[in-house]
Amino acid sequence: MDDHWTLEDINWSRFDASKVDPDLLAAIKAASVVESNAGDYVAYLASVFSDRPDIKASIIRWGREEEQHGAVLAKWAELADPDFNFAESFERFRDIYRIPDDERGSTRGSPAGEMIARCVVESGTSSFYTAIRESTEEPVMQEIAQRLAADEFRHYKLFYDTLQSFEHTPSLFERAKVAITRVSEADDDELASAFYATNTKPGDGVKYDRKKFAAAYEARALSLYKRQHTNRLVSMIAKAVGIAPHGRFMRMMEPIVWKIWQRRARRAHLLAA
Repeated sequence: MDDHWTLEDINWSRFDASKVDPDLLAAIKAASVVESNAGDYVAYLASVFSDRPDIKASIIRWGREEEQHGAVLAKWAELADPDFNFAESFERFRDIYRIPDDERGSTRGSPAGEMIARCVVESGTSSFYTAIRESTEEPVMQEIAQRLAADEFRHYKLFYDTLQSFEHTPSLFERAKVAITRVSEADDDELASAFYATNTKPGDGVKYDRKKFAAAYEARALSLYKRQHTNRLVSMIAKAVGIAPHGRFMRMMEPIVWKIWQRRARRAHLLAA
């Protein structure tokens, strides 16, 4: 993770406000506060791996890069919408959502489970930023999304390699259970509260509703994906679980996942409306 890019490396002069899609902007605002909240996850994972200074050091570097993702997305969002105040939005988000800080040990059952869960998350973010890069016409967001997608894929590899380094790993069933559990958490309070905090304003009378704002985020994020993006997503998760990512089973699963994805996107649009 050395020689990492900085915000100064982004060619901000190419920003074109006329090519900003409002739905993408709303999703980016939410993503900016989620990415910036990496410090809580770093503290949690550092506690889980307190006896592994090598892994702990990698997690700290990972966290810094995630926070940088939040910063670059926030800067773009403030360019796209001069009324958007990232600092205030992040404070609102933190008032609503924090990961539990009173846990003892791993909530995923084992250090290996933690790495599987992280692989699931990095699979999602890598595919998300790839989908953004291929859908947006705004030049600066194209550059940002390309950098972030590459980072998230590298983070996936970091967690996958760490998982492979463990002498004892969970069974296939246990791995799959962790992955499915983490996927099911995608519509939890984190993304819903992020969307609410960044796309509503204090005093406007809008109350927080988890289902409503989770759907509002999903309606915008899921619509960015094409089938090649979901195929890549499920193959990366399958690899972390221990299933051949391009084997017969996954080839059978890909069209099923795509149909479920489309159905979920339609449902999110209906709920958000």
